[in-house]
Amino acid sequence: MDPAHRAVLRRFRVKLSDQLLVTDTILPFLFQEGILTVAQVQQVESQPTDKQKNLKLLDLLPNRGPRAFSVFLDALRDYSWIREQLELELRNTSGEGSPDDSAAPYRCHGDGCQLPDSVLQKVPSDQELSRLASRLGAEWEEVLLDLGVSAEALYRCRSDHILSSQAAALAGLVLWRRSEGKKATLARLLQSLETADIHPSVLEDAVMR
Repeated sequence: MDPAHRAVLRRFRVKLSDQLLVTDTILPFLFQEGILTVAQVQQVESQPTDKQKNLKLLDLLPNRGPRAFSVFLDALRDYSWIREQLELELRNTSGEGSPDDSAAPYRCHGDGCQLPDSVLQKVPSDQELSRLASRLGAEWEEVLLDLGVSAEALYRCRSDHILSSQAAALAGLVLWRRSEGKKATLARLLQSLETADIHPSVLEDAVMR
């Protein structure tokens, strides 16, 4: 998701969590358009209150690819006043959402993006792993398990960083990189992200900054 779109959702998080009823039309539409998986719809629906359902959806959306924001706007057809506020906020945010494509280290094709092979074969830096950890959300454990980090090591990451899932995810990613050495490439990370149904643009957002 574009950083400008993330910023708009963050600024309107309280208002959106208070005013939406996502289970009626929004979730079915997001699923129909391929933005959410069945498991993610179930995650949202399993929340005990409408507000918690809304917050869970807002947690998931930023990691669902470049189409997520525009499809979410389409899903707000029964909430036209909210949609108009989001669109106005986006228009009023000068300089965001229009990056120079020629400066980007990747090229997007349709719903997905592809980093060049020369980038994918690199071992991620501390900064790149930190940015990725901040974007993984609730799926960080699934990603690390697919990378080969043991359940025992994941437990230690959670225990050592009980107040921050981002810090726990970063600790796990650093552990993976240390154990795999030169085999700990961005290509391998991308494979595990796709296994966890996380859009490739999440990795590209972390690498392109």
